[in-house]
Amino acid sequence: MAVRVNRSLCNGCGDMAEPMCVAVCPGDLLYRDESNRCAVRDWRDCWDCAACVKECPRQAIEMFLPVQIGGRGSTLTARSGRGRITWKLTRPDGKEEIFEIINQTFNEVK
Repeated sequence: MAVRVNRSLCNGCGDMAEPMCVAVCPGDLLYRDESNRCAVRDWRDCWDCAACVKECPRQAIEMFLPVQIGGRGSTLTARSGRGRITWKLTRPDGKEEIFEIINQTFNEVK
């Protein structure tokens, strides 16, 4: 699997000192580039933890799934909100599947 930043959606988290994806990446693979958008240093070093995918407030980071899981070219994005994470699987033919799960971390902090 690999992550990709959709540069047309990414705004580098605006005026934040550090973009959310950069702050949560355990491999220090994301950075804010000269155009104030986030980029991946080397996707081959990605641990596939999906922390950046879940934290991006603009859903600008997508994870490419292996053929065995989603079919060639399938992507996964996430939207986090009030105790839930909504995952969207987009297949190469344009079909989408939505999965919603309880965000255990959010619920434990309450």
